[in-house]
Amino acid sequence: MIIRKAKAEDSSVIAMHLMLAMSTIVYRFIGEDSEEKGTQFLESLIRKEATQYSYENCWVVENEEGVVGVATVYDGAKLQQLRAPVAKMVKSMFHREFNPEDETQAGEFYVDCIGVHPDWQGKGIGSKILQFLIDEYVSKRNKTLGLLVDKDNPNAKRLYLKLGFESVGETTLTGKEMEHLQLKN
Repeated sequence: MIIRKAKAEDSSVIAMHLMLAMSTIVYRFIGEDSEEKGTQFLESLIRKEATQYSYENCWVVENEEGVVGVATVYDGAKLQQLRAPVAKMVKSMFHREFNPEDETQAGEFYVDCIGVHPDWQGKGIGSKILQFLIDEYVSKRNKTLGLLVDKDNPNAKRLYLKLGFESVGETTLTGKEMEHLQLKN
């Protein structure tokens, strides 16, 4: 198994994995519960450069069967710059305003999303991705890694705390109560 930076040609498989993890949020963004439209929307954003979900901000986990997991990580200081093309696409494709709460800020690299293929869930892929991100950003780059965890997901929170993350506050994102966790070197 390897973890590598994503390429533009990975866009469709990344979109599928991100939809597994964040379909509810995507549906709120686009105003429809359409897996097809949500996936197309994400794929368009992933294929572009300089967006929150750009392939430039993605890591993919591959094994002998192909991509089995993905993670999206970006510099929190660039949130508004990376979000602007998302808002523009929501407006042009779905005729909706897009202005969710800020989920990150300067001073952290933000783990926006981790998606693992259903056939590989429960097999340690998510933990491997997180450990890789900790090694890459915290250990090698001496950066703070941040993420949000849904208050309704105590299992995920337990994993993050076990890996060394600490609570730094609470926030709301698209109507969901979340806890903000960080891991510092």
